[in-house]
Amino acid sequence: MAVRIAIPEPTSSDPEYNGRALPQYIDALKAAGAEALVVPLSAPQERVAKLLASVQGVLLPGSKFDVDPQRYGEAREPECGDDDPARTAADELLLQDAFNLRKPILAICHGTQTLNVWRHGSLIQDLKTTVNHAPGRDVVKAHPVELAGDSRLTEILAKAGEDAIQVNSSHHQAVRVVGDKLRVSAISPVDGVIEAVELDTPNHFVVGVQWHPERTYEQSAFSRAIFGEFVSAANGWHPPQVDGQDS
Repeated sequence: MAVRIAIPEPTSSDPEYNGRALPQYIDALKAAGAEALVVPLSAPQERVAKLLASVQGVLLPGSKFDVDPQRYGEAREPECGDDDPARTAADELLLQDAFNLRKPILAICHGTQTLNVWRHGSLIQDLKTTVNHAPGRDVVKAHPVELAGDSRLTEILAKAGEDAIQVNSSHHQAVRVVGDKLRVSAISPVDGVIEAVELDTPNHFVVGVQWHPERTYEQSAFSRAIFGEFVSAANGWHPPQVDGQDS
């Protein structure tokens, strides 16, 4: 039986966006050997809890909406877009379950920003930089990223057999203050924008990237390796021991 990964619908109010974006995540997970379990944003908490009981990992996808800046103690700037309360509520349920039970997490773009804020970090509400971080969905290589030498992403890149990398990009917000127990694992070297974070512990796979590896799964060995390592971690997941010795 394939490992099952929970993924929330990207938005609660834009079926066209969901219909365009969601299949790419599902296909990437399937190609990596996993089954996606889509969490409807209209589902009551009780149903979501039952769904989560049958999954071994969580993928937080991108979204057309922004994170509400009130969640990290800031007033909304004019450039900050609307938030999506239903997506926020679902993400928080998934994150709580994953951290309570140490299920692997892969967060992508908006998902990374949500992860960081949930861990009490903050965001840049609107990037102002010479690097174009939102050149369009069809741009496969938007800008380079520089990985931290001792990060999970560096290990994943080595397994992919690549060295210098460029990534796609589709965001106008980014991590400002890194959340609790997260560490920076990739930056955009030209402007210093944080491009990836991961949990600073060896025994819980939590990786968040600002780019979209699901869009370049076929073209990029690095993208395939990111999904592959995530699914491998989910496949090896087991619930913590009841006595707490495995927590």
